[in-house]
Amino acid sequence: MRPAQRRNGILLTSSLAITLAAVVIPLYWLIVASTHSSNEIFNSPPPLLPGGHLPENLDTLQRTASFGRVVLNSTLIAAIYTLCAGAVCTLAGYGFAKYRFKGREALFGLLMLGLVIPVQVTLIPLFKLMAQLEWLNTYQAVIMPNLALPFGIFLMRQSMAALPDELLDSARMDGCGELRLFWKVVLPPMKPALAALAIFLFLYQWNDFIWPLVVLRDSQSFTIPVALAALQGLNDTDYGAILTGTAVAAVPMAVVFLVLQRHFVSGLLAGAVKE
Repeated sequence: MRPAQRRNGILLTSSLAITLAAVVIPLYWLIVASTHSSNEIFNSPPPLLPGGHLPENLDTLQRTASFGRVVLNSTLIAAIYTLCAGAVCTLAGYGFAKYRFKGREALFGLLMLGLVIPVQVTLIPLFKLMAQLEWLNTYQAVIMPNLALPFGIFLMRQSMAALPDELLDSARMDGCGELRLFWKVVLPPMKPALAALAIFLFLYQWNDFIWPLVVLRDSQSFTIPVALAALQGLNDTDYGAILTGTAVAAVPMAVVFLVLQRHFVSGLLAGAVKE
């Protein structure tokens, strides 16, 4: 191996090791801190090995925030949102990619403006709409406003643009209807893109804080981010319980990613295909 190649290999390996450490160390400390009390967390030096306060922290979470119900709320909302938003984004992406209609590009450009509009701008109009529909403090108030997510539509549109038009035309010539065409011909090659979309949508909803904070009033309806924020008091904050809740909240995200990871990268690369 040439000296230049050896140096490049060492530099690349060192960079990857530093990046891995930057990701793993905070996660490790989160898990360790979730097993300690608040006083132990702020010791100097901080604890680096697991402690014995995990059951106590879980009991505090359940007693002060009904954390079991909160986890169920977040799971149901994220799962329903992923299915519904995935269907909307996939159908919309297919329409923009494979159907020709007047004003298509202008409509798609208008939709993409949603990527640059701050969420805070839409909070008041959406809140008034939810109040008029009498949906405040309900699951549908959290789920419905963001079903047509611009990034999700963009990802599916770019992925479906790579499908040959000749494949769709030949299926139509064989008598395949549009719904059957979409289900049998379009969706099977889109599995990597659908996996990437599912991961993005699930994590987007699971971690969403501002909108659930606005529309959810009852503590029994809170999602995990809202419930954890409610545990922060003005004078006294149980950081051990909060970090335990944060660690618990990270588990479903890790599971979803591990289940779908083999499709994730290829799905994102498929989204980079240009029409």
